[in-house]
Amino acid sequence: MKALRCFSLLLSLSVALGDLSRPQNLSLQTLNTQYVLHWDWADDQQTAVNGTLTFTAQYLSVLQSRKAAHKQKWRTVCADVSERHCDFTDAGLNYWGIYYLRVRANTAQWFSSWTNISFCPDRDADLGPPSSVKLTSVKGDLEIVIADPLSSTNESMKTLAPDMHYLIQYWKKPEDYKKGKVLKTKNNVVTLSELDGSTWYCVRVQSCCDFYNKTSVFSDTHCTRTEDGKCSDCEMDYRWIFIAGVTAAVLVLAVIGYIIYKRNSKGKWT
Repeated sequence: MKALRCFSLLLSLSVALGDLSRPQNLSLQTLNTQYVLHWDWADDQQTAVNGTLTFTAQYLSVLQSRKAAHKQKWRTVCADVSERHCDFTDAGLNYWGIYYLRVRANTAQWFSSWTNISFCPDRDADLGPPSSVKLTSVKGDLEIVIADPLSSTNESMKTLAPDMHYLIQYWKKPEDYKKGKVLKTKNNVVTLSELDGSTWYCVRVQSCCDFYNKTSVFSDTHCTRTEDGKCSDCEMDYRWIFIAGVTAAVLVLAVIGYIIYKRNSKGKWT
């Protein structure tokens, strides 16, 4: 009889715990090394019955998960928060590590079962576009200066993804970008040559990593006008040539005038 009572108590406790729905539809919003876990929990009726609802989010490395359950060290990042998201950016996740993230619902008396998702930043985190792109017209060419995308600690993403490179798309204005050309490079300073003079060109850049086939969104579009032909200093050169020519002519005339003056002077005295 006593055993039956214990079984009934455990069964009622199990039912009570099971009544609290667990979070659903876990997803990650990521950019470089910024990671925010999102989830859904829409059972408002349970909230009314069980009281104030909060959530707890944790993570565990895959290496830790191979240990016995009592030796696993789940790290809590968000404890008893009311929001449906948790920011893991400053949790210390290694960019090349693999982790399990989990979240559960809590009330003052009960908590739900956990919902898990696996996450590897190197594989799963979105790559951001260049942090800045500068476009300058230089002697008929276009010089593009690309600043690397940055981590949450303002570190170049090239330190975490050494194979990162850029795709530069450029086209004449007002033509559509679909008619433009594409240049692949790992350099941060690129010169576009063999362009038409006195012509507007537009440029945009995206970051890429081939290993996991990552491609960022494009940077903002930048446009500028090329100078008139390859020799942008020709007008200035022509001015100096003209000035030098006039000066030489004046000197020649002065010399001729001096010679004539001398001859005329000698004629008077003879």
